[in-house]
Amino acid sequence: MAGASTAFVALAAFFWGLAGGIGGILIGDGWEPSVVSFYRGLIGLLFVLVWLGLRPFRSGLANKQLWLWAAIAGLGVAGNFTFYFISIDHGSVAVAATLMYCAPVFVYLISFVLKLERPTAAKWAAIALVMLGIVLLTKLYESSASDLSLIGVTTGLLAGLSYAVFIFGFKYAAPHGSPQAILAIAFAVLALVLIFPSNTEQVVSVVDASSWPLFLTLGVLGAGLSFVFYIVGLRYTLPALASMVAMVEPITATLFGVMVLAESLAIVQVIGMALILITVTTLSVISSKA
Repeated sequence: MAGASTAFVALAAFFWGLAGGIGGILIGDGWEPSVVSFYRGLIGLLFVLVWLGLRPFRSGLANKQLWLWAAIAGLGVAGNFTFYFISIDHGSVAVAATLMYCAPVFVYLISFVLKLERPTAAKWAAIALVMLGIVLLTKLYESSASDLSLIGVTTGLLAGLSYAVFIFGFKYAAPHGSPQAILAIAFAVLALVLIFPSNTEQVVSVVDASSWPLFLTLGVLGAGLSFVFYIVGLRYTLPALASMVAMVEPITATLFGVMVLAESLAIVQVIGMALILITVTTLSVISSKA
């Protein structure tokens, strides 16, 4: 069972990596990031509602604390999806995915502020290494960096910060109900939040557009099956192992960007990416063992 659970976590990370690439294709075709994010979350909502219907026991839906924290998780995942695709729109899939992978660093920083975690020299050193990796990956040291690239970097980091909010929301909602109930509320909040800033004409036209199979694939892989597989996989997978397996996501997104979208990375960017992935994964492993 442990081996199968690890495979579920890896498959979820793989699907999330593919979601970044598919989102990049849709955005390249002229679809707004908010519309892409909306449909990714809406289709994910349908999946978790089916899951909730099949396993309705101990849902906790009558608990106010569940709704509060699940709603916060929903705001986090809404920001994560949207900022991630905006970052792709103004940069590349590889850079956006790697910046989003910095989420554990934001979790540490928030934990420091809330006094949930004790800061140590080793943790601050790890955060400094990640920051160095970000500078190398995004080439912020070049004076020729454009405003668009800065938008891409900023939103990529905001995607990571938003994911950290989702992690905290999900963590505090978990004692009050089932994972499927939490995700159902979170995705419902996402859909409500993103429907307003989205281009209404584009939202409606997706149904009849030639791109609808890509939207369906994005939702099924990027929010439907992936979240179900990840939650189920975590039940029997050690947190340290799950942290390492999660590296599949940025690696998959990077390969998709290079092989399908014809993106390219300089050697210094590859070094920065490696520095971020290795440091964040090590930080997550150490945290899970503490």
